[in-house]
Amino acid sequence: MNDTLNISIVGASGYTGGELVERLLGHPHARIVSLLGSEGSGIKGEPRSFESLFPRLRGRVGQSITPLNVEALCESDTDVAFLATPHETSMQLAPALVDAGKRVIDLSGAWRLGGAALTEATYGLRTTRPEFFDAAVYGLVEISRDRIASARLVSNPGCYPTASILALHPLVKAGVVRSGTRPIIDATSGVSGAGRSANARTTFGEVSLQPYGVLNHRHAPEIELHAGAGVVFTPHLGAYDRGILATIHVELAPGWTAARIGEVYRDMYAHERFVRLLPPGEWPSVAGVRQTNFCDLSWGCDEKHGHLIVVSAIDNLVKGASGQAIQAMNVMHGLPEHLGLLDSTDAGVLSGKGDV
Repeated sequence: MNDTLNISIVGASGYTGGELVERLLGHPHARIVSLLGSEGSGIKGEPRSFESLFPRLRGRVGQSITPLNVEALCESDTDVAFLATPHETSMQLAPALVDAGKRVIDLSGAWRLGGAALTEATYGLRTTRPEFFDAAVYGLVEISRDRIASARLVSNPGCYPTASILALHPLVKAGVVRSGTRPIIDATSGVSGAGRSANARTTFGEVSLQPYGVLNHRHAPEIELHAGAGVVFTPHLGAYDRGILATIHVELAPGWTAARIGEVYRDMYAHERFVRLLPPGEWPSVAGVRQTNFCDLSWGCDEKHGHLIVVSAIDNLVKGASGQAIQAMNVMHGLPEHLGLLDSTDAGVLSGKGDV
């Protein structure tokens, strides 16, 4: 494909909106035609300079963020609309845009849970268009690539679920998890995971390592649904800006060894560009994936006691949000998945590892 995609970003003033713009600027098939505010963004009256919100991009983005006009967006020449919007906004906006012939990638949780009942129970959201739960494709490319390719609406995974599902899905699929047990996920995210809005708990003087959402975090149902197993999920707030590290404990079914588990992961990810299986004894870190679209995985197996520890690391704003959304956009349009996510210096590496 050599055509240029016209891109609109709704919710461009937030962290994920800024990440989308920065990466799409380097995408050879993307042209950003509109940057729009959303509910809660403060962009309600006069347009606001994008560069004033993201000074690191001064001189690169001449556009302003303007208030959202749904009718105008539906009638625009937009090919792909990214929704970095609150769940409630996405619930209403995504169907309208799809009806208008746009392809939509929604970064909220509005369509992730596959049905109205679970979505209402988890997010308190009701929709007048329940048929879109069947139309929405979960956007974890490594698992749903074939369905994403033909999707009109992609529901981008949450950040914690991305780190957790990439670690767990191969194990569940292969029958590694002991029957009657639930994997335990302890995951820590940087403060950017809470969004850009002011919050006393995430201010410089208050932020501290601490758990939150214990036994009731809304990402737990998403992890369980798409990993295929019940889990015990405990998120933590870390005193750093970006990145997620998840440590996952799994009780092994009989007969599983370190060697067999290695085969499971290699069979699943050996040819995936954005999942890196680290050598034995090397462990993922948030620094190791910072500002990248990679998920780093490593594991240790206690064969004597039938216990497996898997560690997963991602950048919550890239692989956990905007980078993954661009990866899905590339799949939707038959483009190489790395476009906008790796620079030209990676071309030699791509040719040696299977550019999917």
